[in-house]
Amino acid sequence: MIPKENSTELTEFILVGLTNDPELQIPLFITFFLIYLITLVENLGMILLILMDSRLHTPMYFFLSNLSLADFGYSSAVTPKVMAEFLTGDKIVSYNACATQFFFFVAFITVESFLLAAMAYDRYAAVCKPLHYTITVTTNVCVLLAIGSYVCGFLNASIHTGNIFRLSFCRSNVIDHFFCDAPPLLALSCSDRYISEIVIFLVVGFNDLFSLLVILISYLFVFTTILRMRSPEGRQKAFSTCTSHLTAVSIFYGTGTFMYLQPSSSHSLGTDKMASVFYAIVIPMLNPLVYSLRNKEVKTAFRKAVGKV
Repeated sequence: MIPKENSTELTEFILVGLTNDPELQIPLFITFFLIYLITLVENLGMILLILMDSRLHTPMYFFLSNLSLADFGYSSAVTPKVMAEFLTGDKIVSYNACATQFFFFVAFITVESFLLAAMAYDRYAAVCKPLHYTITVTTNVCVLLAIGSYVCGFLNASIHTGNIFRLSFCRSNVIDHFFCDAPPLLALSCSDRYISEIVIFLVVGFNDLFSLLVILISYLFVFTTILRMRSPEGRQKAFSTCTSHLTAVSIFYGTGTFMYLQPSSSHSLGTDKMASVFYAIVIPMLNPLVYSLRNKEVKTAFRKAVGKV
């Protein structure tokens, strides 16, 4: 049970959702259903593909499989409830269900940010230290980095969930959003939010800063090494891989920073909703395409798997 501060009278929230237009409910349900279906097929399929093909049992694909698991996790924390709202019109969510949704969304989002940093380190080791790669990025190192990402993710979620749901929500139980997220929950609270906002800013800022520093420093060395390569083909291949990765990183961190690292007075909940759709629902669908499906090894493994069916 999440500890509450003078909020025992509140047992449920009402989610405003994305729209109240009845003509848009079914089209939006179909759209979100297709997005979620593609997300499940891509991410769970990627995990199975990596498990089945021994040629993909490398550090890079180990991290990709965990990234797919994180994408599946935070998409599943949000999208099924959104689809149910469109289909049934039931926008009520219990207090504990709201806290649970918030917890798992934050947990898997944080796991993903640390996995992105681990993947950047892996690329640094592969490009800058190729002769020492097998002794630098060992199985034990990969497992420890992955476990560390999950521990940090769930610890971070515990901090934020306790921080938000200790507040009193006595003014209203109507959340101006389509899922339980920090900014709209803070907007509902009648408690003093100063400490909670500081905690969010510091913890999110530390996590993002740490992950981004690892990514940026890793790629600084990677780009320096690439520019020194004599082979044009090698440079082109490396640049292509790095550009895809950094594009996805920029989208992920850019949207997250826009949503969470601005003062509450600057928040527009309507804008946050649109950013959240992209952040929580669309990005998990795009990540397998950005990271994996453009890769020749993955395409070869997929054709091999299909040929066995």
